[in-house]
Amino acid sequence: MLEPRLRWGQNLNIRAMKLADVLIKPILSEKANAQQDKLHRYAFKVAKKANKLEIKKAVEDFYGVSVVDVNTSTSPGKNKTRYTKAGFIKGQKSSFKKAFVTVAEGDSIDLYSNI
Repeated sequence: MLEPRLRWGQNLNIRAMKLADVLIKPILSEKANAQQDKLHRYAFKVAKKANKLEIKKAVEDFYGVSVVDVNTSTSPGKNKTRYTKAGFIKGQKSSFKKAFVTVAEGDSIDLYSNI
């Protein structure tokens, strides 16, 4: 049996993510709420390795809405320093990926039902 040819940096062990692992949590802030009302756009914190197609499928399956558009952005990790009795404590805040999902005109997602 012939093996498929690999391009540079390509790996055969890459599998699609499980849909339950794609969405981490919704982002609930004033800016996100304003976008929900005006633009029908919802913000989610998602897995770093998730792509737009996986995010779209996960939102459609979990919330039962039709997704029109998906925009993503990756926030970089930042160095944080805090002064305590023991002296300065240095650390780093981890980076994360956000997804802004626009749903169809008549659809909506109730993010506050489980709170």
